[in-house]
Amino acid sequence: MNWTFPGYEIDIPLNWAQLTQTYPWIADMQGVPQDPEWHAEGDVYVHTQMVAEALIQLQEFQQLGTQEKHILLTSALLHDVEKRSTTTTEVIEGANRIVSPKHAKKGEFTTRKLLYMDIPTPFEIREQIAKLVRLHGLPLWAIQKPDPRKAVIEASLVVNTKHVAMLAKADVMGRICRDQEELLLRIELFEELCREHDCWGKPRTFASDYGRFQYLNRTDCAPDYEPFDDLKFEVTVMCALPGSGKDTYIQRHLDLPMLSIDAVRREHKLDPTDKKENGRAIQLTKEQAKIWMRARQSFVFNATNITASMRGRWISLFTDYGARVRIIYLEVPYRQLLSQNRSRSYQVPVKAIDSLIGKLEIPHPKEAHEILFVVE
Repeated sequence: MNWTFPGYEIDIPLNWAQLTQTYPWIADMQGVPQDPEWHAEGDVYVHTQMVAEALIQLQEFQQLGTQEKHILLTSALLHDVEKRSTTTTEVIEGANRIVSPKHAKKGEFTTRKLLYMDIPTPFEIREQIAKLVRLHGLPLWAIQKPDPRKAVIEASLVVNTKHVAMLAKADVMGRICRDQEELLLRIELFEELCREHDCWGKPRTFASDYGRFQYLNRTDCAPDYEPFDDLKFEVTVMCALPGSGKDTYIQRHLDLPMLSIDAVRREHKLDPTDKKENGRAIQLTKEQAKIWMRARQSFVFNATNITASMRGRWISLFTDYGARVRIIYLEVPYRQLLSQNRSRSYQVPVKAIDSLIGKLEIPHPKEAHEILFVVE
């Protein structure tokens, strides 16, 4: 059964009055200004309407299946959702310019939260939409990246590059600007770049997970390079919101020693709200990790680890000691999450959970040798 965006029916014109009344985040786009040099059509609300309508009219969109159409239409509606919070005026080359820095990145977080809490959406579809929002500008700028090849290959691992090009094309067609032809040419170059590196409409394949990890994290590796795999032990990094069932999963599926900052805090009676004591807990956890890693002992690192920066600090330590890193990401539906949290010995306030959902970053193939998604 296909997932459908509530309010969009194939072959029926979009009802903007109803969409605006139903979704506050669409209404919020009204009155959000855009720089007239690049968006002479008006505010973000007008632009979003034009983008959605332009998308629907694209021949390549009309050839898609129903599910893909809903993914792309939802992405179009949300692609500039966080211009509402990022739009400001800056002086650029002596002139006042309206800009919205990092609106795509912030929009990814908003999209994920909306499609998890408010419009329950299957994990894989939700993440496709979130990444389309995040990367909708890539086809316009890929050729100017320091390493264009790596930019498109990395993107292909998390999003369909055909879809992101289609969204970018609608984004350009749905505006009034003087450089429209140049922008459309950039999208054509993006397609050629993807085709050249075997990632047009599909993920780039690698000789091995180790080779992928090396390519994405080093500057001296080619995508076809297959390094000798001499890793002798594995660290499994848990990643999940509080209440998702990490402890239960470990008990049922992982017969390994477990390392947990929370457990260290409780063992040593350290206050997590005290900066000094929290630092002490982290140091004790690192010391135990080093003992096991020197002995080439595989283990589980159990923490929320909901952001790439949180995970990265620990994963860097593990890989420095020669570990193969596997991330296990757990997710349950929002209502189930709240129910399981209420049953925990150490409950987390609902407001805190909702705040964490807004910061959640799904593990990226760049972060580990292997990522396992366990999603209900």
